[in-house]
Amino acid sequence: MLDLAQSAAHGPWTLPPRARAEALQQEARALALTGAPASGVTRTLDAAHAALSQATAAEPATCTGPLCAGYTLDRLMAQSAISHREAGQHHQAVDLLQQHLALGVFAPRDRAFFSAHLSGALAAAGEPDQAAATGLTALRLAAGPGYGQALGELRRTAAQLRPHARRPAVRELRQALLALPS
Repeated sequence: MLDLAQSAAHGPWTLPPRARAEALQQEARALALTGAPASGVTRTLDAAHAALSQATAAEPATCTGPLCAGYTLDRLMAQSAISHREAGQHHQAVDLLQQHLALGVFAPRDRAFFSAHLSGALAAAGEPDQAAATGLTALRLAAGPGYGQALGELRRTAAQLRPHARRPAVRELRQALLALPS
């Protein structure tokens, strides 16, 4: 993931600003996943924001439109929060996800995915009841259509919440996940 994101962002070509912003954001997430210092993750996210600030107004996403035409600030901020979560900056991830899930217009699959990450960030930030409640909300969005990435994140959160398994909200989330068809 890191090699691909770096190649896309820094290759011998010039990406449109929105595509460059997304590639840089993916680079930041890969850096976080590989244990890079939080300062390097933040620096790369700052470059993504700078790239996005150079873009013209966002267009509706289409299959044939310009590359990443619909990549918005809300999407960049929600994805940046995931990078912060992976870098161990859980409170920052919670703040960003709560703010941009409240403001941003996301497709149901994306809302489920970002909500599942919020649940995990809350768990890591020491808020097991709020994490479980948020996880149940994300599960309601993800279970019916079978949004696999969101469900995977919710399972990851349930594992994080294992030490709090006796709490009613946590127990409810874990039982709901177990009740899903495999």
